[in-house]
Formats: sequence, structure tokens, C-alpha cells
Amino acid sequence: MLRRSARTLLAIVMFASTLLFGTALTVGPAHADGCYSWGRSLGPGTSGEDVRQLQIRVAGYPGYGGVLTIDGQFGPATKSAVIRFQQAYGLAADGVAGSQTFGEIYALQDDDCTPAHFTYAEMNRCNSDWSGGAVSAATARANALQAMWKLEALRHALGDRPLSTSSGFRSASCNSAVGGAAGSNHLYGRAIDLIGSPSFCQIALEARYHGFNEILGPGYPDHSDHAHLGSQGSRFWSASSCGI
Repeated sequence: MLRRSARTLLAIVMFASTLLFGTALTVGPAHADGCYSWGRSLGPGTSGEDVRQLQIRVAGYPGYGGVLTIDGQFGPATKSAVIRFQQAYGLAADGVAGSQTFGEIYALQDDDCTPAHFTYAEMNRCNSDWSGGAVSAATARANALQAMWKLEALRHALGDRPLSTSSGFRSASCNSAVGGAAGSNHLYGRAIDLIGSPSFCQIALEARYHGFNEILGPGYPDHSDHAHLGSQGSRFWSASSCGI
């Protein structure tokens, strides 16, 4: 609670500084944040690890049917995602990630880089070391982090209503035990199943705007009791009961 309060206070201070000095203000390290701090404003044409870290956190704002490429290059798609993130949180929507944008991210971010409302533990109920999947443990964990930031965007779009997860990363043995598909994105850490409320159709319909190009729900075989969200090479949406 104290850590999150400190980040919230930091966001207020950064916002006030921007009002006083303008968006060209250089962003200093955020000492209240234990995960990652940005040292400069980012806009079109910039590149580097700081851009890649930003892209992970705005991956849930690519627009309808889009998937943001996490490549460390601040191009038009990243600018559009930043604008949508800024709009979602009531910030000045100029597509430049500066003090206000980073302040909002710091307020959302926990010290392990996960967003406020999701954890590695709920993304991996299979084993603690992320091993045994279709990719290395490090890659599966990194994929899960991107999925969590997409879920955070989805949650916010649904009125900040809690989302309950039932399955995330699976090793091959875990996937086999639950009857998962042989090439399931759960094996890559790229998929998550949601249960509870909001309704599965609400989740599936809204997820189309938040970086998920694999959406399965009511009307798709064996998906009447959950909504499945993931990422893959090409779009595959199927939830006929929801009009998808």
C-alpha cells in the first residue's frame, strides 16, 4: 500500500511539473518505482530498450484487431497505442510518452513489472519455474508479462471490473492433463482463460481492441464456461454466440 501510494504521489508531482514546464521536460529516474524507470521522453523516431519497455506497457492499446510489435522502434503503431493509452487515462493525447504518461504507468506498475491487478502466480498455475512449455522459461514468462498488460487494458476498458483467471501458462504435461490442444498458446505463455464476470461475451467483444488476436468464447467448442484470450501469428476469433 505504501509503495503504491508513493507511486501515485510521484505521478501527481510529475503531472504538476509538466503543467509548469511543458511536455518537453526531460523525464528523470522515478526512484519510487522498483521495476523500470524512463530517463527521457519518447516519441516517433526514438528507439532502444526504453521504447521496448514502453511498448510492453501499451501493448493493450493497438486498436481494433491490432497487435503491437514489441521491437524497440517508436513508429506509427506505437504512437497510436500511446495516444489510446493517454486517452484511456485522461491524459493529453499527443502520442509522446513523457512525464504524464510515465507517471500513469508508474502508478499502475508493481515492483516486478507486472500491472497492478495481475500477477505471475495467476498466469502460471502449472509450475513455479515456467519450464516444460514450447519455449524457454524466460520467453514464456516474458510472453505472460505482455499478456498481463493487455489484460490490464481490457480490465480498464470494462470499467475497472475485476477479471478472474483460471489458466495461463502450461507445461506440456499440464496442457495434456486438461485436454489442451497440441499447439496451444498456453504452452508459450501467450494465452489466458477468464471466468466469472464480466460475461464471457463482454470480455470477448472488448478484447478485440486490446491486442488479442486469438479470442475464443461461447459458441466455440468447449468454451461455454470461459473466455480464452491469446496471441498468435494470424487472427482467429470464434465466439459465435457473441457475434464473433
